[in-house]
Amino acid sequence: MARKGWCVAVNERINKLYTLMDTEALDVIFITLPKLVYYFTGFYSDPHERFMALVCPKGEEPFLVVPLLDQEKAARVSSVGTIVAHSDTENPYELVKRHLPGLTARIGIQAEHMNVKRYRALMEVTGAQQAIHLDDQISQFRVIKSSEEIAVIRRAIHCIEEAVKETVSLVKPGVTEVELVAELEYRMKRLGAEGPSFDTMVLTGEKTGLPHGIPGTDRVREGDFLLIDAGVFIDGYASDLTRTFAVGDISDQRKEIYAAVLAANEAMIRAVRPGVTFGSLDHAARSVIADRGYGEAFITRAGHGFGLEIHEYPSIHGLNEDLLREGMVFTAEPGIYISGLGGVRIEDNVVVTKDGAEVLTSYPKQLTVIGV
Repeated sequence: MARKGWCVAVNERINKLYTLMDTEALDVIFITLPKLVYYFTGFYSDPHERFMALVCPKGEEPFLVVPLLDQEKAARVSSVGTIVAHSDTENPYELVKRHLPGLTARIGIQAEHMNVKRYRALMEVTGAQQAIHLDDQISQFRVIKSSEEIAVIRRAIHCIEEAVKETVSLVKPGVTEVELVAELEYRMKRLGAEGPSFDTMVLTGEKTGLPHGIPGTDRVREGDFLLIDAGVFIDGYASDLTRTFAVGDISDQRKEIYAAVLAANEAMIRAVRPGVTFGSLDHAARSVIADRGYGEAFITRAGHGFGLEIHEYPSIHGLNEDLLREGMVFTAEPGIYISGLGGVRIEDNVVVTKDGAEVLTSYPKQLTVIGV
């Protein structure tokens, strides 16, 4: 997954960790989330139950602890030169202890990823008296995407848009949701994706009114909505696209709902610019839907950040008073969800620019009739 030029970026990122170590008066930082290990080293692996960590001791060079089966790959692609590998019969925490210098009083961890067993093991082998949670600080490192990161996200977006385009051409009354999921995920891989960035969602009929519905054997019917929410990983970075389609002729109410969501999506994007709050974006979308009489049916937040993970900071809701900054990447995805009728979500991927927003997604948003 490592790319040319990546080492320069990750070395700068590791330097930020050492600065954070000084700021927080830490003796060592453990980076254990696989996606964060990739962010800071250029090496990615899913170790499953095995222990893997980037370890940054104060005043010492960082080292990477990996399962033995990943040693060769880590040595080849990681910007960190010291690789400490452990077999399945070794205690990885004892290896960590042998490579740490001196006494350790305060360690830095990612609380959102750390389970209790791992936390206790690290506290025991380091002898630390206190663990500082670094989730918020590290999320701030990642929130401003570099031009290289945005270029990769563009590729991930192009991949899912092409996959959706090909799959939509196969839609016809009678095809099931899971059949369309299978077709879509096959096309993702064929177009170069590492895999879906989340569980692919294809919903039809009343199930489109479920923001997190699960595809099943429901069949596409004429007169219904068909909602596709899907994304891919390319070089570790995600995309996230939702489009809602009309299968044949739909009712006037469904057309009205679609028009309200489209207007809300466009209003939210127009509101994007550096210095405004995320809450104001939510308000821009929500007020449009409320003015059209569907305020109570907008039951989700208006969007979320994404990058190495499909859900990253920020969460775009009405109470978020944090300010937009140039280089932030997030989704704009207002929706209306009505039990017994169905729903509409239109989701774009947006980057904050100096003067406003650039919409990275290009898949058409006007109501499109398919399956006839």
